[in-house]
Amino acid sequence: MIKILILAVIILAGIFNFWLLYGILTTVLFSLLMPIYAIIRAIQKKYLPGFKEKCGFFKKPELGDKIIMFHGVSVGEIIALENLIKKTKETFPQYKIVITTGTKTGQEIAHKKYDKIADFITYFPYDIPIFVNNFLNKIHPNIILIAETELWPMFTYISNKKSIPLFCINGRMSDSTFRLYKILKPFFKHVLNKYTKILTQSEIDNQKLIAAGSPKEKTSVMKNLKFDIKKVESNIDLGQKDFRVIIAGSTHQGEDEIILEVFKQKLKNYNNIKLLLVPRHTQRIPKIEDILKNLGLNYGFRSKNDNFKDFDVIILDTMGELSKMYSICDFAFIGGSFNKTGGHNPLEATVYNKPVITGPSIHNFRDIYGILSRSSAGKIVKNQNELSDYIEKLLSDTDFYKNACKDCEVVFNDQQGAMDIVIKEINQYLN
Repeated sequence: MIKILILAVIILAGIFNFWLLYGILTTVLFSLLMPIYAIIRAIQKKYLPGFKEKCGFFKKPELGDKIIMFHGVSVGEIIALENLIKKTKETFPQYKIVITTGTKTGQEIAHKKYDKIADFITYFPYDIPIFVNNFLNKIHPNIILIAETELWPMFTYISNKKSIPLFCINGRMSDSTFRLYKILKPFFKHVLNKYTKILTQSEIDNQKLIAAGSPKEKTSVMKNLKFDIKKVESNIDLGQKDFRVIIAGSTHQGEDEIILEVFKQKLKNYNNIKLLLVPRHTQRIPKIEDILKNLGLNYGFRSKNDNFKDFDVIILDTMGELSKMYSICDFAFIGGSFNKTGGHNPLEATVYNKPVITGPSIHNFRDIYGILSRSSAGKIVKNQNELSDYIEKLLSDTDFYKNACKDCEVVFNDQQGAMDIVIKEINQYLN
């Protein structure tokens, strides 16, 4: 809702003094509409998390005068920043790290991942002059890095006015967003021009941002931060060496039936295959057991140290082990993709050169699947029949499977290196 209002303000602002009118109108609209919006949310029992913090009303943290700020609006962006934030802390130990998010779930993930790394975690301010000033006057960052093309005009303007280097990193632009930005190019040009640098995930994203008004001399390709991940070293023994293992990772309600029915069908022709089933929420395990019993599949549990020598299906019912389990599989189905969840991270599997399959709901990782599906590293299927057909291809066609594994390696070799580019940019502006 607020973003739609801001877009309307930007259109009006182009007629007059952009920054002055934008600041006045957003303040007025916020003052008029936010109380109504808050009441509606309260009636729906959907409260406004971080409201005070987004207004810049929080106790000023004791951070000193050397501060690097990262912003990721929600879960996907915060996860993508993980290795970069760790590398930044390691490279610039004299600097404090501040992390902001725009959503409650983003805050939860940020605290979970960075409480021992970051020096301060809070919400990004509403794009209203007084709130942005409140925020920046308390944080005083030396440099700001915003993930994935989060453009907030007033925050951009005030940061620029305070001479704070402002970067867009891991920048990307969907086709729908690109069409909107092109229509409003005269207005977004004001915003994009205030950035110190805009670093994009791909040449396609680079050209889109330039066409939308980003200065060519400030816009360049950095590749994709999400690919700068490392394999988790582990020594796992589930008795898998004599079998071909399929992982169904982070499955949601409705997906367990799909993958288990397909798996049972494949067992008729491939008696050397096994399935490691990893539900996203362990409280669903009793229902999953009912499905397994109805299908007549024998199963064990990771928590009981069961292995594939005794069971066709093992349920991973322990926490924090999924990413390393991908190292033992032959290929993986990534869940959250046959419902409206938006998918989960496929790179945890492909980093081990293991091909992945996903359903059609992938909006949380659309950019990643866009890269993987250009080759055989990743496959997007529309339904259970297509899932079954593709698993059959991976199981039956040895050359195709080997090429798919090789494609994973090629993609990673091509995409990695983004983190080093950003560290180099930070170093340039801090030294």
